[in-house]
Amino acid sequence: MAEITVAQISKLRGRTGAGIMDCKKALGEAEGDLDGAIEWLRKKGAATAEKKSSRATTEGVIARQLADDGKRGTLVEINCETDFSAKNEKFLEFCDGLAVALNENPEADLEARRQAAVTESGENIQVARHESLGVDGHGAVAAYIHHGNKVGVLVAVETGAEGSAGSESFTTLLNDLTLQITAASPLAVDRDGLDQATVQKERDIAAEQFKDKPAQAIENIVNGKMEKYFAEVCLLDQAFVKQDDLSVQDHIAAVGKELGDDGLAVKGFLRFQVGETQED
Repeated sequence: MAEITVAQISKLRGRTGAGIMDCKKALGEAEGDLDGAIEWLRKKGAATAEKKSSRATTEGVIARQLADDGKRGTLVEINCETDFSAKNEKFLEFCDGLAVALNENPEADLEARRQAAVTESGENIQVARHESLGVDGHGAVAAYIHHGNKVGVLVAVETGAEGSAGSESFTTLLNDLTLQITAASPLAVDRDGLDQATVQKERDIAAEQFKDKPAQAIENIVNGKMEKYFAEVCLLDQAFVKQDDLSVQDHIAAVGKELGDDGLAVKGFLRFQVGETQED
């Protein structure tokens, strides 16, 4: 059997983050070959990851990636067990790498990377979800990650003219929209994007609350309550966070008028928050 030196063990630990005894055993199994030892550890890591897979992953981060041309973006939620790991620089680099890979190929196989991260961190790590947005014509996608990496937002906005997308006003609009979505948590871009069963349920609840009123009064009251509901959950109906006497739709129209472009339109958005998809 090849003699295993401290220097070899140290180098393998630096490459993999594995423990001293695991590195020593891996080098012994691989007869001192570094690449062979890394492969052995990864195989061992697969077993370790399987054992850890039942442990709760209530912490984590949201990572994002934008394409070089600004027309496609991806959000990914990666969960781990502790906030300490979620703030670890290597873990954050791992998460950013997943976002890059998924933005290039939404079907990318990330399992080997995940297992290696489990081996290095000693924690259960799960890729909870990922989704991408893009624009086909003129326009851009913007991203924002809130402080602590717990909330991430993407928004895709199309323009009517090619030159609009490169303007300072349009860039500011994109940034404002990401902050709007982060702060106000809309459910849909507009009323058509809402689940109609949910809308009807809201109408029924409002009607039940005032069932003793005259029919005409009930209709007016319900319509008024629904307008307030739409102003809470529809991005375009919401009050603009920087000027609350203006709706987001009115603000977009004002920017369009400034640019001489009446084709500005929000095509979609994503808002991920760590843990919101987990069952209680």
